[in-house]
Amino acid sequence: MAYDNHRRYEHEDSEEQIYSKVVRAGKRTYFFDVKATRGDDYFITITESRKLQNNDGSVSYTRNKMHLYKEDFAKFSEGLNEIVDYIKEHKPDYFEHKE
Repeated sequence: MAYDNHRRYEHEDSEEQIYSKVVRAGKRTYFFDVKATRGDDYFITITESRKLQNNDGSVSYTRNKMHLYKEDFAKFSEGLNEIVDYIKEHKPDYFEHKE
């Protein structure tokens, strides 16, 4: 993928939003987006947005984004499921709903 002067990847100009899920978690918000390329290949973007309180009292946000491509879906899912299962077994209270 080529990177141009506008700091965008080539495929970002032609991507189509298919599905999106927003998860708010305290000072962080996670965005899980399914997108399609012009060739109708799906990929996932996972974005973490964090709210930061600056010293002067103003608020700013930082964003971290990763792209997950179709050839990695199965391995990524297996790894994530394995690690979440481990945590559920050793720290089940982490998964209790707290309002």
